[in-house]
Amino acid sequence: MNLRPLLYFLLVSTLLLVTACSQNPVHKEYETVFQIGDQQEWAAKNWNDQGWKKRIRLVPDGQIYWFRTRIDILKAPDSLQPYGIQLDVYGEYEVFWDGVLIGKNGNPGQEAVLPPEGKMWATFSIPTHLTGKGEHLLAIRSSLYYFPDHLGIWELKMDYYDDLLNDRLIESSYMHLFAGAFLIASFYFLFLFLSNKKEYATLIFSISCFLFFTLILAEFMKAYVVIHYSLHVVRLQIIGILMLGISFLIPFYFSMQFPFPKRKLFLIIYAGILLFFFLSRHVFELTANNMALSMWLFSFGIVMFGVYKKMKGARLVLLTLLLSVPIGFVTPFNKSLFAGFSLILLGMFYLLSLRIKEQRLAYENSLIQSTRLRLELLKKNIQPHFLMNTLTSLIDWVEESPKKGVLFIEALAKEFDLFNQIENQKLIPISQEIALCRTHLEIMEYRKEINYSLEEEGIDLDQKVPPAILHTLLENGITHSLPLEDNSIKFKLIFESNSHYKCYIFLTFAANVRRSTNNKEGTGLKYIKARLTESYHSNWDFTSEPTNHGWKNTLKIYS
Repeated sequence: MNLRPLLYFLLVSTLLLVTACSQNPVHKEYETVFQIGDQQEWAAKNWNDQGWKKRIRLVPDGQIYWFRTRIDILKAPDSLQPYGIQLDVYGEYEVFWDGVLIGKNGNPGQEAVLPPEGKMWATFSIPTHLTGKGEHLLAIRSSLYYFPDHLGIWELKMDYYDDLLNDRLIESSYMHLFAGAFLIASFYFLFLFLSNKKEYATLIFSISCFLFFTLILAEFMKAYVVIHYSLHVVRLQIIGILMLGISFLIPFYFSMQFPFPKRKLFLIIYAGILLFFFLSRHVFELTANNMALSMWLFSFGIVMFGVYKKMKGARLVLLTLLLSVPIGFVTPFNKSLFAGFSLILLGMFYLLSLRIKEQRLAYENSLIQSTRLRLELLKKNIQPHFLMNTLTSLIDWVEESPKKGVLFIEALAKEFDLFNQIENQKLIPISQEIALCRTHLEIMEYRKEINYSLEEEGIDLDQKVPPAILHTLLENGITHSLPLEDNSIKFKLIFESNSHYKCYIFLTFAANVRRSTNNKEGTGLKYIKARLTESYHSNWDFTSEPTNHGWKNTLKIYS
C-alpha cells in the first residue's frame, strides 16, 4: 500500500486547519454581572444593575439567578439575514435580548422536579428590529441544579444566524473527514502489527492515531449530539483520559525510535507528572494545556537527543515539533491542540515509514543472501572434498561388500535427488526434511562407520519448514561431535506448539562436542537465519547452546 496520498492528505488538512481564518467580529462584549433571585424586570435593557455582583461562587439548591451582559453591535445585519447568538452555558435557562424573550433552553427553577432538558450548546435567533448598531443587553434567567459553582457564559458567539448553524456543521464535517484519515491509519498499522507482533512501535502509532480519532469525535460531537449540561463533565472526563493517553504515548513512541540511557526511569517520572495533572485538575483547558505542554517538552528532549546522536529521521521530527509551537500562539486552544497533535503524529508517521522501508530493504537483502547461501550449501554438498571422501568410502565398500556398496550408491543418489527437489522451494513438508536427514545419516554411516540415529517426538506432519535447515543442524552435529562409548551419535527432533508459537528442538547426544573458538558464524548458521528471515521475516528466534549430553538447538516460529 502506498502511504504517500494519506501523508499528503494529513499534511494538507493540518495546514488548512491552521490557516482557516475567522470572520471579523460583529459585536463587542462587556463584563457580566450576577444576581441571585428572580424578578422579571431584570430582563429590561435599562434596568439599573450597578449593585450586581461581578462574581458569585455558588447558587445552591437549584435557585434562580440572573446574569446580564452588555453587548455592542458593531455592524447592523443585512436585510433578511438576522443575527443569532450561540451560547455555551451551564444550566437550564431563558434568554432575553433587550427585555424580549428570544429563546428557552430547559426549565430554569424546576430542575429538581423535572427530568433534565435542554442542551449545553444552544443557538438563538435575534429579531432584526432588535439588532441595530449600538448597545444592547443580553439577560439570562438560569438555574444550576447539578453544578452550582459553574456560573456564567463560557462561550458567546454572535454572527448571522444561518452562519452560526452552518459553520459549526461545516467545521464538524471537515474535522470528521480529518479524523477519518487517522482512523484509516490506525487500522492499517494495527494490521501491520498483527502481521509482525514484534514491531511494538507500529502498535503504539496505531493506538495514538485511534486515540486522536476518538479525541476529535469527543470534541466535535457537540454539533450534532444533544448533551445536557449535567453530562458535560462526563464528556470532559473522557477527553481528559484521551489526552492523558496521547500525551504519554507520543514521548513513549519517540523513546522507542531514539533510545537513550535510563529510559524506563524517565518514562516513569513522566507518567507521574501526567497523572498529577490529570488527578488534580480544576479547569479542563488548563489541565489539557499542561498535559500537552508536558508532552511537547518531553518529546522535544528525546528528539534533541536523537539529533545529537545523529539518528535517522530526528531532524525532520524536530522540525514538526518546532512548527507546532507558533500554531499555539496564532490559533484558539482547541484548533491549536488538534493542529499541533496532527503535526507531531505526522512526524511519528515519518519515522515509521523509515522503519518500514528499512525492513523492506532488509527483507530484499535476505532474499539475495538466501539465494547465495543456498547455492553455497548445494556447492558444499557436491564440492570435491565431499565427493572425494564419499567416493573413497564407496570404493572400499564395493571391494569389501558389493551389496552394501550398492546401498551406499542408492543413498547417495537419493540425497542428491531430494536436494534437487527442494533447492528452489521456500517451504517444504517436515516429512521431506526428515527424509533428507535420514538419507544423510545413512550416507555418513557408510563413510564414518559410526552408528547414527534420529528420533522424533510430537512431529506434526502437516507443518512446513524452510528446506535443509534441520539437515544443516544435523550436519553440524556430525561434523563437531565425537561418538559415545558404543560408537554412536544420536539425534532427536522434538516439536511443540501453542497459540503463540511453534517450536522445534534439535538435540545432539554425543561424547564430546567440539566448540569453535572462532566467533564468526559459519555458512550453515548464516543459511539457517537467512532462510528463516525469508520465510518468517522477524517472527522467529533461534538459539544454539551446549548441554551436558551434547548440543541443543531451539527454533521458535511465532504465529
